[in-house]
Amino acid sequence: MHTSVVALPQGKVRGTVTGSVHAFRGIPYAAAPSGPALFQAPGPAPTWAGERDATEFGPTAPQHGYPEPLRSILHNPIIAGPEFLNLNVWTPDPAASGLPVMVWIHGGAFVRGSSAVSVYDGHAFARDGVVLVSLNYRLGAIGFAALDGAPPNRGILDQIAALRWVRDNIAAFGGDPGQVTIFGESAGGMSVATLLAAPPATGLFHRAIIQSGNATIASTLDDARLVAADFAGRLEHAPEAADIPALLEAERNLLLDFTLQQNPERWGLSTIEAGLGLMAFLPTIDGDTLTQLPLDAIAGGASRDIPLVLGTTTDEFRLFTAPAGLTATLTPDALPAVLAARGVDPGVVDTYSANRPGATPGDLLAAILTDYAFRVPTARLAEAAPTAYVYEFAWPTTHLDLRAAHALEIAFVFDTLTAEGAAMMLGADTPPQTLASEMHRAWVDFAHGRTPWEPYHADTRRVLTFDTPRPRLVADPRPDELALWHNR
Repeated sequence: MHTSVVALPQGKVRGTVTGSVHAFRGIPYAAAPSGPALFQAPGPAPTWAGERDATEFGPTAPQHGYPEPLRSILHNPIIAGPEFLNLNVWTPDPAASGLPVMVWIHGGAFVRGSSAVSVYDGHAFARDGVVLVSLNYRLGAIGFAALDGAPPNRGILDQIAALRWVRDNIAAFGGDPGQVTIFGESAGGMSVATLLAAPPATGLFHRAIIQSGNATIASTLDDARLVAADFAGRLEHAPEAADIPALLEAERNLLLDFTLQQNPERWGLSTIEAGLGLMAFLPTIDGDTLTQLPLDAIAGGASRDIPLVLGTTTDEFRLFTAPAGLTATLTPDALPAVLAARGVDPGVVDTYSANRPGATPGDLLAAILTDYAFRVPTARLAEAAPTAYVYEFAWPTTHLDLRAAHALEIAFVFDTLTAEGAAMMLGADTPPQTLASEMHRAWVDFAHGRTPWEPYHADTRRVLTFDTPRPRLVADPRPDELALWHNR
């Protein structure tokens, strides 16, 4: 195995070389958050003498794994260790200069996930002239519970610390700190929206991509404190004195109760968005890291100079309904009640049903909740942003009746269709490499500052649909369905 060494202010790091790509994994961008530091802002990155081994992924943030059936669909390695505030860098040439940089923020509902997922491998981006960085950040209660004596939004503060590390160090890998694109999917996309609105992140990036994210989800500080109090009440000791297994067990029990209740009022909550299944741990409007809802901040001019790519998959919510059997078993009589429980007017069913002859009640539920939680917020953000390019990923897999489900597009973006874990979602289908090449190239073009496709305007609503045989621009797709949500 060939190796490569880069000198940083922290010390030297030794990575691997595969073909023309140099990879450095597990580099700490902040101090290990051990002991009382677990619930504090990220501390200064460590230093070391000699060469640090950066040939393997570092530890991942403490978390409980996905439950079934998602455990069998979403690759999610968990690596134990205290030094989990780390990142990875793929570069075509550490000796180069001025290469565009992309920083990937993983998803997982703010409670799961890591940069060690094989589909997130940055080799293809580096192959195509981009320095790719992926990072880990604190998750769940450790990262987001608004506890007494602890700063809120620790997971977002970690992301900001990683972006500062990129600003200060990426030139050593050939990257241009003045040409940074941040991108993420699901909770990673929500993180990108939060960073667009976060004053401490100003100037740390220059373009942004939101994949299946949402700029309308955040918690008030009062609500976040209610959730944190419930979490703390499940522990035998104060959170800062509890060990990691106890913290994760309390979090697991809280999340189970929170999801089963499906009722914000039962918790005394007022504003947490129910659209994505009542996520308990979210970015918080704390008056410092986040001063208002991301959508409102962006509409008010935050990050006004940041071009934005954003979009959804056609069948986002099938990831959460099809594998669990809901799309096949939901009855016509139950559909209105399920929608009403999520705050959706059951009257929308008529339009969705008319547009989908032969659709089952479960199919209609997935389509409606896809728009409710993803497509409608994406359209609102596109209209609020000064410069936005909107896409829809429409290629369907037949595996588990997922179709174009949430997270399916990631392997296409990274051009990692054959990576370990990709088949868990793609199944036995042979995914179209031409589509991956085209989608990946659009992301690379955007990182280079090139216009990826026609920008979105409120009057034309042109959306680039990624599907076979070729991506195509569609003017105002499904306008009658989008109009149903105008006043929501």
